[in-house]
Amino acid sequence: MEPADLIPLIERLDDDVDDLEEALAPILESTVIETSKKLPVLDKAKFHVMTAYALESLIFSYLRLHGVKATEHPVYRELKRVKQYFDKIKALEAEPEQRTMVLDKQAAGRFIKHGLAGNEKLDLQREEQLAKEKARAQLKASLLAKKADATPETSGKDVSSDSGSDADQKSGPASDAEEAETSRKPHASEARAGGSKKSKKSKTKSSAKDERRKKRRGKEELKGRHKERRKKKDDARKTRKET
Repeated sequence: MEPADLIPLIERLDDDVDDLEEALAPILESTVIETSKKLPVLDKAKFHVMTAYALESLIFSYLRLHGVKATEHPVYRELKRVKQYFDKIKALEAEPEQRTMVLDKQAAGRFIKHGLAGNEKLDLQREEQLAKEKARAQLKASLLAKKADATPETSGKDVSSDSGSDADQKSGPASDAEEAETSRKPHASEARAGGSKKSKKSKTKSSAKDERRKKRRGKEELKGRHKERRKKKDDARKTRKET
C-alpha cells in the first residue's frame, strides 16, 4: 500500500478517535464506581462487564500488533471468561419459560392421604390436630362474645366520665390557661427547628446547583477544545491538498 493511500485512512481514524472521546467524556469524568452507583442492578452488571471487555480487548490487540501470540497469553482466557458473563446477562434479560406441567395439589393430597390411611400413629396425630383446632375456634368465639357483652358497660362508664370532665372544666379555667401556655412552648421550638432545617436544605440545594454549573462549564470547555482541534485538522488538510 502506498503512502498516499494511507493518508485518508489516518484522517478517518483521527475523526473516529475524536468521536470516541466525545462519547466517553461523561464516563471518564468520574470513576467506574461512582458512575455505576447511579445505575440499576442489571445495567450496573452490563457496565462492569463492558469496561472489562474493552480493556482486555485493547491489550489483546496491542499484543498482536507487537508480534506476540495473543491466543497463548492469559488475556485471551480472560476474554473468554468475560464473554460467558455476556451470555449470563442475556439469559437474565430473556423472559422465563412458561411451565407446561402443573402439579394438581388436591389430587396429590388425596394420594398421600390414601397412602397413609393404614398408619395408626398418623391417624391419631391427625385427630389430635383437628381437636386442637376445634378447641381454638371455640375459645376465640367465647372471647369475642365476652368482648361484645363488655362494650355496653364501658360505654356507660364513658358517659359518667364525660359528665365528670364537664364539671372539672367549669371549676378550673386557670388550669386550661396553664395548659395552653405549655402547649405554645413546644410549638415555638418546633418552628425554630423547622427554620433551621429549611436553611440547611437551601444550602444543600445551592451547593448542588454550583456543582451542576461546574459540570456544565467543564462539558462546554471540552466541546470547545474538540471544535478547535477539528478546525486545526481541517485547516491542515486544506493546506496539504493545496500543496
